[in-house]
Amino acid sequence: MGKYSIKELEKLSGIKAHTIRIWEKRHKIIAPARTTTNIRYYSDDDLKKLINVSLLNNNGIKISRIAEMSLDEMNRKVLEISELRGDAAVHIDQLVLAMIGLEEEMFEKNLNTLILRYGFEKTISDIIYPFLEKIGILWQTQNITPAHEHFISNLIRQKIIVAIDGLTLPAKGSRKLLLYLPEGEMHELGLLFYNFLARKAGFRTYYLGQNVPHEDLVRIVEVQQPAILVTVITSPLTGSLESYYKKLTHDFPNLTVLASGVQTTRFQGETVGNVQTFSTPAGLQRFF
Repeated sequence: MGKYSIKELEKLSGIKAHTIRIWEKRHKIIAPARTTTNIRYYSDDDLKKLINVSLLNNNGIKISRIAEMSLDEMNRKVLEISELRGDAAVHIDQLVLAMIGLEEEMFEKNLNTLILRYGFEKTISDIIYPFLEKIGILWQTQNITPAHEHFISNLIRQKIIVAIDGLTLPAKGSRKLLLYLPEGEMHELGLLFYNFLARKAGFRTYYLGQNVPHEDLVRIVEVQQPAILVTVITSPLTGSLESYYKKLTHDFPNLTVLASGVQTTRFQGETVGNVQTFSTPAGLQRFF
């Protein structure tokens, strides 16, 4: 069960802490619990309710009216709005609710509906990526467990693999692109989607996946001789990121090396050698 501070609730719901306090006091929307040291905190149920309240309020329903609704009535209204509206924020919040409750059927239904409505690529780029950023907040505040992460990752992973399987394998003479995660890195959803984008763009891709020892990467590059390497660095490396960039430049001087992930966006140093960074699917596609 999650325990959220009011600031964490603000980040996840999009409602200012000041507004949350007013809604608590004036409308009794939610009621925080307190620790033994009298510190206020909020539960998963509070977060789920507040996300729904935010959605209803943003769609023109007054907070005084929302406060009078039963939970069932509120859920029905939220479902009605989410089916009618095309806003990405509405769909992202619905996915967060399904994830917090580990509700596989709800998550699958929402994801399938989005893919049918917007197409696979747009759903992943415009909805799943921002959704995963919200999941990152939950992870950083220790309000989701590895079980939550595996639950979500596996469901999304299955969709991406099916989409990749549906693409035609490019001819042997096509440009080659190799995708991998460095040693210790296990977060592969982004890399899988980049594999889909590259394959769709006509590259012959070689997907090595998670936790690839550098020596193995060197040997495979020697054999396959790709034009581009793509990696994602989410977890901190054993050494510095700058040292890793220099290692890639030294070992693969003639390749275009493209790096993405949380650690690359936090890097404050200068661009190293032939390593270039990107932060979005569209950023990767600029190199195709």
